[in-house]
Amino acid sequence: MDAPHHATRDTSVAQAPALPLLSESKSRRFGLTVGPVLYLWSRARLLDFYAEIAESPADCVVLGEVVCARRRELRLDDWLALARELTQAGKQVILATQALVETEADLRLIERHAHLACHAVEAGDASALALLHGRVPLVLGPHVNVYSQAALREHADLGVLRWVPPLELSLAAVAHINPAGRPVRGPDGGAIVTEVWAFGRLPLSFSARCFTARHASVPKDQCGYPCMDDPDGRLVRSTEGQSFLVLNGTQIQSAGVHNLLEHDAALASCGATRVRLSPQSSGFTKVIEDFDAVLNGDQPAEGRLAGWAEAGVPHPLVTGYAFGGAGMNAVQAEVAGVDA
Repeated sequence: MDAPHHATRDTSVAQAPALPLLSESKSRRFGLTVGPVLYLWSRARLLDFYAEIAESPADCVVLGEVVCARRRELRLDDWLALARELTQAGKQVILATQALVETEADLRLIERHAHLACHAVEAGDASALALLHGRVPLVLGPHVNVYSQAALREHADLGVLRWVPPLELSLAAVAHINPAGRPVRGPDGGAIVTEVWAFGRLPLSFSARCFTARHASVPKDQCGYPCMDDPDGRLVRSTEGQSFLVLNGTQIQSAGVHNLLEHDAALASCGATRVRLSPQSSGFTKVIEDFDAVLNGDQPAEGRLAGWAEAGVPHPLVTGYAFGGAGMNAVQAEVAGVDA
């Protein structure tokens, strides 16, 4: 693939390449999806990052700004240019919409996605579903509230082909909503694919206010982008000194990094056939390689996490939500009693 440093070239929508509608790999047990970059990185850093992703084992990439409409290091035409280059590198590309839609301009941006028939779109909220259903292939993002099989069936009728369960759902709950043996199916009879968030700090909430701007004592509309100083968000500690939360603009994240590398059996038993890996600024390509080696190469997970720490992957690593515990805790699958 040509390095995406030329992402501003040839940005006409009409020249975007055709894309199979979320076809799933038959050669892997688990597809590997790189989620959207949730932090404010410079343009150069983003382009370097996606050049590395193009050479990684990940087979799917979600592109776009989902946290704050004021972040414009890359605009939609730039994302489309990156999408073309990643597609040429053999990646499946999905365009993401914002998780919090506040203005008419936000709605117009979503409307533009409806004209991009060459790409599926990940709906960040219900407004995107309302505008896009029946017009493009759809993915349910992790912030769309689907907590029952009946709710997933309703969304399947809108043309949804894949869903990322809400992050607080346990794997046992995911298995009940979209069982491996009896998956929810869309109008065409195709099974809805389950993609579980398997790595990264967990987005816990969004707000119309900007937490990072408030912390920097600047107005949101004239913030000067202080969040660019924190490539993995700004860590907040409790009065006892414990890592508590991370501020990321209008988003609050967990301080712990959710990690299911060592739980491939639990992932398979819940019906997941894809995992989502959320980008961090350091060590992320090693994370992708290790997930591919363990989930698709039958290699042991033991000893790999020490390499993550050496590569700069943020810690602590947590698993609590996946097994019915507190999100900030590390809970073992056998203790939580996940059905196989």
